[in-house]
Parts: sequence; structure tokens; C-alpha cells
Amino acid sequence: MSVLMTNLVRSNLPGCWEHQIEFQRSNFLTKKPGVDFSDINSRSRHLEQQNVAGYCRINYSSSISRTQAVSSEISSTTPELKVEELDSSKEKMLANYVPVFVMLPLDVITGDNVFANESKIEKQLKQLREADVDGVMVDVWWGIVEAKGPKVYDWGAYKSLFELVKRCGLKLQAIMSFHRCGGNVGDSVTIPLPKWILEIGESNPDIFYTDQSGNRDTEYLTLGVDNLPLFGGRTAIEIYTDYMKSFRENMSDLLEAELLSDVEVGLGPAGELRYPSYQENLGWKFPGIGQFQCYDKYLKAEFKEAATLAGHPEWELPDDGGKYNDKPGDTGFFRPNGSYQNEKGKFFLTWYSNKLLSHGDQILDEANQVFLGCKVKLAAKVSGIHWWYKDESHATELTSGYYNLNDREGYRPIARILSRHYAILNFTCLEMRNSEQSRAAKCAPADLVQQVLSAGWRENIEVAGENALPRYDKMAYNQMLKNARPNGVNGDGQPKLRMSGITYLRLSDKLLQQENFKIFKKFVKKMHVDQEFCPVPTKYYYPIVPLERSKPKFSVEELLEATEPVKPFPFDAETDIGIDDEDGTAGGLADFLGKLINKFISIFKR
Repeated sequence: MSVLMTNLVRSNLPGCWEHQIEFQRSNFLTKKPGVDFSDINSRSRHLEQQNVAGYCRINYSSSISRTQAVSSEISSTTPELKVEELDSSKEKMLANYVPVFVMLPLDVITGDNVFANESKIEKQLKQLREADVDGVMVDVWWGIVEAKGPKVYDWGAYKSLFELVKRCGLKLQAIMSFHRCGGNVGDSVTIPLPKWILEIGESNPDIFYTDQSGNRDTEYLTLGVDNLPLFGGRTAIEIYTDYMKSFRENMSDLLEAELLSDVEVGLGPAGELRYPSYQENLGWKFPGIGQFQCYDKYLKAEFKEAATLAGHPEWELPDDGGKYNDKPGDTGFFRPNGSYQNEKGKFFLTWYSNKLLSHGDQILDEANQVFLGCKVKLAAKVSGIHWWYKDESHATELTSGYYNLNDREGYRPIARILSRHYAILNFTCLEMRNSEQSRAAKCAPADLVQQVLSAGWRENIEVAGENALPRYDKMAYNQMLKNARPNGVNGDGQPKLRMSGITYLRLSDKLLQQENFKIFKKFVKKMHVDQEFCPVPTKYYYPIVPLERSKPKFSVEELLEATEPVKPFPFDAETDIGIDDEDGTAGGLADFLGKLINKFISIFKR
């Protein structure tokens, strides 16, 4: 980083200062930092053949030693911040504060780009603010903003919404939603990709993810076209980048006003970094394992090239991965001693997962350049695929692109990629307990949350999260409180482990019903450790500073090292600052229904 850039970062200037130093950046913007995945398969096999277990010889940019014991790692996961010594009990408790955001309705901006229910939304936002909610999250749909044609952006409705959020005294998390709304669990509306993209897909359907049977998924462009100029001379990556640039330019006043705390970059279906392996519109039902999504002509060609370079031109993509609603044992690939464990299967899974890593890394690199200097944080979402997590094959995780096994860590490489872009890892299913889920499907959402959050903390990055499904009961809220501070509250300052934020899914009339909202307000209060609303993130040790340029790329060895399994950090069984019966909020209808739901689930477990 140049001297000028370093000084500007230290000066803590508001908003974006990128335009002031455009010429200073040209020397390193011409380079494309990232991960060189071109030979990771062959180098991985070479290292495995040599039984290289640790890669301890590598120097890392993170301050955390990769070989520390778990107990010592916990104390080093919090970034060092120079702040005033805490000299009051209030300041010490604020160091445990976790901000709470609420996801706005999917169609808060209608499909025809209208802010239709402004008066209702204003009333609801004021209710959230009165409940001490810190901010809101909103999808900024590509299919709405760029609907009229390539590079024809209409931000008017979103600008009106954002200005309302600002007037209501809330912060904003904006999602760059490059996917279709509709076809996923919880999707109540349909917002397709831009019409001009779908028209290109009519003549070239291979721009979309494709399963082995040839079914196309039009929710998100296949990563196989990331760098192909198939869209009026632009690549998919260039389309995403142009969209983010236009967003920054049109929202510059709100960025300078520090309304936005996060920009979450959509990296796949449902905005998550994954393949669309389990789509309801293609017939998938829980707890099916899903299907691999790499059979478009572009990814097929890339796999053939990779296999040929590895000395196996005869290898083809898997033909034994099963159907959407199969169980692992029904397939040749995922059954015990199945194909996923042989040389060809391991090569494929490495290639499949690395393509996803490369996709996320490249888009985040572009996002980092777009928002460079803005006082905002980048974020990326990872899906909580908890079914078949306890199966030896982890089948659904594998079809989604997460190469996670009992003897291979699949989430820490993602966290490591995010670390170089100063990005937050946003995870889901925080409200779920293992005891609530199907034993037959070998679900373990709580264990999965523990693994993924630990992976993020070990990479010294902020981790945030949300609930997967709407819940209004004490048990769900207490589980989220436990995950937010897994080792409890520290009365003397920062806790050992703490999430940087929680987003509740989602704002609705049902949430605002008297009993439901009463317990929700108590949940917010407990996330704030019974302290008053704090509008200054620095006071709770999560300052928002001008975004710095992404760090240098990681070597193949560094990414391989991240796949070594490490025991997750220990989590307490229950939260130490939960919503209890004596609070007077847990005995209502919401808690009764929560208990009833848990009882109903337990009856049908097998």
C-alpha cells in the first residue's frame, strides 16, 4: 500500500476516498490478486503422496499461528484494537454487545421497481428502532435494478428506501443480489434475473447451472461463464462489477453519511457461496442429497482440461451421484466406500470445490476494488447445510461445493479466502438445535454452526449469522444468543468468542404481533447484554474503518493447510444470558408454540 493510502486509512476520513487516489492505485490494480487454482489438483496429489501433513514452514499473513493449541487460539482470535482502558462496568459490558439487524421483506421493492408500501414500512422501521434494533438488511435485486437493459440502472426506489432507513435512525446491510428470488425455501415472491439475460439463455442455455440430466437452473449464472464475454461483450464478473460500481456511485452520499455498515456480495443461489444443488423447483425435497451442478458445456470442458493436465484424459464427470431426493446410501458415489473416496472422486471434489472458491475470490476482489476506501465492510454468505452432516459422506455439502468430511475441513479455506478481502463470514441456521432435527437425515445444525464459526475465528475474521427459518420462541432465541457468545459474557471486557452481528429473518406482520414482538424485544436486549442501544461500533470493538485493498493471494500450500481438520472451539451448552421464564416474556403463545413444534418434531424422529 502506498504511503498516501496508508495515511488516508489512518486519518479515519468518512465515506469513500477512492476518487482522491485513483492514479495512486493503478500500479496494483493492474494485477489481479487471487488464488491460483490452476494446478491445485496436481500439487495437492503430489503433496499427499509425500505425506506432507502440516505445511508449518509457511509464513502467514494472519496473526494467528496455525499450529497453536485450541486453548491458546481462543485468546488470540479477537483483533487487537487500541482503545481506552475500560474503567466502568458499563464499558466492560459493552465489549460483549452484539448488534441486531432485521431482514426486510423480499419484495419491499416490487418486481416493477416501486417502493409501494412506504407508509407501512416506515411504521415498521420505527417499531424496530423503538425496540433498539441496530439496523436492517435488504436484497438489492439485480433483476429489478438492471431490468431495462445492459448498464441501464434504476436505483430510484432503493434510494428512497435507504433514505427512509436513515431517517428512522437505523443502519443498513445491503445485499448485492445477483440471483433470482423464487424456488428456494422461504421464497414467497418471484423476481427473475434481468430479461435480457434470460433471452441470452434461450439461445445458449449453458450459461446456467446444469445437472447430469440436463436440467437448467435459471437462478444464477454458472461460474463457468465468469470470464467469458458472452453478454454483449461483457463477462459475468464484469456485469457484477459494473453493477456494484453503479451502486457505489448512486449511493455515494449515503456511503459518506455512513448509513451502510455492510455490503454483502451475492456469490450464488440464495446469495450464498454454493452450487444450486437442492432446488425445490427441480423437485428436491428435504432431506434429499441434491445433485452436482457442473454439466453445462463450459464446466464440462474445464473439468476435461484439468483431468488431462493431471494425466487422466479419460476421466469424466461423475455419473453415479444419484438423484435429488436420494439418500447417500442409494448412490454409488456417496455410499460407504463409494466413489467419493477413490482417486478420481477426490480429484473431482477438489476441482469442484476449488472452482467455487475461485469464483468467490474473484468477485470479492472486484468488490474490494469498487468499495476501496469506503467506511463499509464486505460480507459473504455460506449456507447451513446441516442434513447428512453426520453421515460419513457429508453428501449434501459435497453436492453444494463444500468439500467437508470428517478428515477434511471444508469451511476454513472459505474463511481464509474471505480474510484477504477483509470480509465477514455470514452463516445461517443459528436458531437450530440438533435435538429438533431429523435423526434419520443425520442432521446436526448446532455442530455445523460450531465448526463454521470456529473456522472463521481461526482465520481472524468477523463472523455473523442469521436464522434459517422464522422462529418466535424462547428456545430459538436462546440458541442464537448462545452462538453469538459461545463461552458466555465476560464482565471484565471482551468475551473469548463473539459474533460481530446477528440478522433476524425477517420483518413481517407476524413478528410484530404483540406476543411475538414482546419476546423479540427481550432477545434484542439480551444480545445487547442488557445495555442501552449503542450507535458507535467502536465502543463494542467492531469499528468500521475505510476498506483497505485485498491482501496478496494465498499459495496452494496455504489453502491445503486450511483443509486439515482441527477440533472446533468449545461452546457452552446453553447461553448464560438467555430469555428466562421469570422475564415474563417466555410464557406466552410464542413459547407455547415453540415447545409444541419441538414436541411434534421429536414424535416423528426415527
